[in-house]
Amino acid sequence: MKGISHFATGVALATFFPEIVQAAAEGSLLPMLGGVGGILPDTLDFKFARYFEKYDLEIDPGSDPDPEAIADALTGAMRRAYEEDKSQNVMAHTIKLGADLWREYAIRFDPESGEVGVRVGPLVNTGQVPLPGSEPEGVAEARRKLGVPLVHTYSSEYKVNIFSGPSFRFEREGDQLYVHFLDWHRRWSHSLTLAAVVGALMGLFVGLVAGWNTGLWAGLVTGLGFAGHVLEDQLGYMGSNLFWPFTKKRSPGLKLVHSGDAIPNFLTVWMSAALILFNLDRFSAQPRLDPLWFLGLAVALPLVVLGGIYFWQKSRPRPGQDSVEAQRQADMIAETEEVEIA
Repeated sequence: MKGISHFATGVALATFFPEIVQAAAEGSLLPMLGGVGGILPDTLDFKFARYFEKYDLEIDPGSDPDPEAIADALTGAMRRAYEEDKSQNVMAHTIKLGADLWREYAIRFDPESGEVGVRVGPLVNTGQVPLPGSEPEGVAEARRKLGVPLVHTYSSEYKVNIFSGPSFRFEREGDQLYVHFLDWHRRWSHSLTLAAVVGALMGLFVGLVAGWNTGLWAGLVTGLGFAGHVLEDQLGYMGSNLFWPFTKKRSPGLKLVHSGDAIPNFLTVWMSAALILFNLDRFSAQPRLDPLWFLGLAVALPLVVLGGIYFWQKSRPRPGQDSVEAQRQADMIAETEEVEIA
């Protein structure tokens, strides 16, 4: 989900408590702390965690990319990870040729054949629109046989085109080599354990400044907003490290939605706004909304209709590419864009 969706969810969760609604009516900003908690996990990642990531290899293709060299660099790192049983962090940099001009290339991991493929693509603008006729002529896809069982945990193909490029961690587990995408994202920062710690720290701080009763509610809504973000992300593909530091790896997501898709983000903001309005009304002195009608028309109906449209569109086959992989590729681009924009 995007930042606005997580923020709205955090505020909505805060309004389920009548004490918070009453405090807000008296001018308190306590509900906003739920929104702050909702955007905090990604803030920790995009503003801090990624800058501390160390790479064993950085691939810089230059202005005239050679797919053979890129493929050799990737397979070399993957073989080291497998043969030495030591994980390898690799960054694939983008190729910027102008203010609004990029050379695209694609990296493909094929578990069935045990191969890594690299092909150079067209020139694209920052909107990822390819320039007609800009495909390089006579440059075939470079393929390298890895010779070990491959498992990709996110997508089989990654288009490297604009802003920051993707990073991968290659890690051996048993007899298999795992390919992890953006390994620094949704690790320690996306933990329910950390949600409790952040809530406690916020409660302590606000308690010292504004009194312990206010601090208790401040800690609760901040922690809930943080936890709501983590659980929303579990609906996607990447997953989160739910109980860091007791767990070390991301738990797989439910693979229901994609963070960059419009309908899930719109539904999240819409339902959050509807629930905020409903809670403000039901905790008022004279409630005016009928719960059954309001929740049915403002929450359940949009969820069923738009959710049905979303999953129908998601299941439709797309020419030239499997629909699931197409969606994963779109999600990967959204994640990479968010890294740069954030």
